[in-house]
Amino acid sequence: MTHAFAEPDSSPHRDTEPTPPPGRAGRAPASRAAVIGVVAIGVVVVVLLAVLAFRPARSGGTATTTAFDLPSLTGHGRVRLADYRGKPVVVTLFASWCTACTTELPGFARTAAATAGSVQFIAVDSQETGDGAAFAGRFHLAQSGIVLARDIGTASTGGLYKAYGARGLPLTVIYGADGALVWKAMLAVPEPVLAQEVAAVTSARRP
Repeated sequence: MTHAFAEPDSSPHRDTEPTPPPGRAGRAPASRAAVIGVVAIGVVVVVLLAVLAFRPARSGGTATTTAFDLPSLTGHGRVRLADYRGKPVVVTLFASWCTACTTELPGFARTAAATAGSVQFIAVDSQETGDGAAFAGRFHLAQSGIVLARDIGTASTGGLYKAYGARGLPLTVIYGADGALVWKAMLAVPEPVLAQEVAAVTSARRP
């Protein structure tokens, strides 16, 4: 009986790597690239937020207790204390988040309208986190003759806010016709008290 023997494979032995399933080739490098891209975007966002947090709230100016030059709350004009020298000036600081301002501002609007021409009212939007212009519009401040301004400085301090030594809002100060600061209240001012102080400074009969 003749036996058939299989001849050994004479070709060199080669180890072969398994072929990756279709669609998976190059997935790991692509995943790493995606992760790197997300991290880079996150870093850029953090840097931008840091810059926004420490930049001035709006265009610059000056803010001291004796003189200020602030950007208008609406439009592109300027609001300067010196422009109203010769008549008493009432300045109130407000913000859209200020609950006490909601109580106070209607009385300011009425008093401003009643004393138009003899006393100038200025409302300064300070420490704002929302829409100060819309908030002022709710109380018809501009229509009552009140000039609207925006505070300057960083978002955490504010130019006039810091200059007046404020510890919260609202804050009201009154200047005499000569530009001297004669009265300050770091709380909501009731309408009768405001009217009394305005009458006193108008007649220059102060204690």
